[in-house]
Amino acid sequence: MKLESSAFRPHQTIPAKYTCDGADVSPPLNWDDPPAHTKSLVLICDDPDAPGKTWVHWVLYDLPSDLRQLAEGVPPQPMLPGGGVHGTNDFRKLGYGGPCPPSGTHRYFFKLYALDTLLNLHSGATKVQVERAMQNHVLAQAELIGQYGRSR
Repeated sequence: MKLESSAFRPHQTIPAKYTCDGADVSPPLNWDDPPAHTKSLVLICDDPDAPGKTWVHWVLYDLPSDLRQLAEGVPPQPMLPGGGVHGTNDFRKLGYGGPCPPSGTHRYFFKLYALDTLLNLHSGATKVQVERAMQNHVLAQAELIGQYGRSR
């Protein structure tokens, strides 16, 4: 699988619109076909450069296996209309929380996983809970890395 965004290229700067310095809406994402027998998709976005720990910006699971894109500005509601469940990010909110590094330039890893099962977790699950439920169910994964730094 390949994960892409029309908003930024791999290893390039994420536009401010998708950060705490802008509208803080999720960027558009698209991907190609997952492997056969995929039952659901999971999307996790995190920042391994955050001070103290990897900071989780977005957790989205039980996305339909036939979905090939997420439009810009996915609403932060517990359940998405077309399927999918939001988990809790490290801002302690549902949905996307954009890059907001305290200093320096950070990397943001958007990771898409194809699973052979539905996770059937309640809305609000954490990244740790989702990753635990995903164990031994990942058929494929794709990654898109963007970066963002704030000038102060």
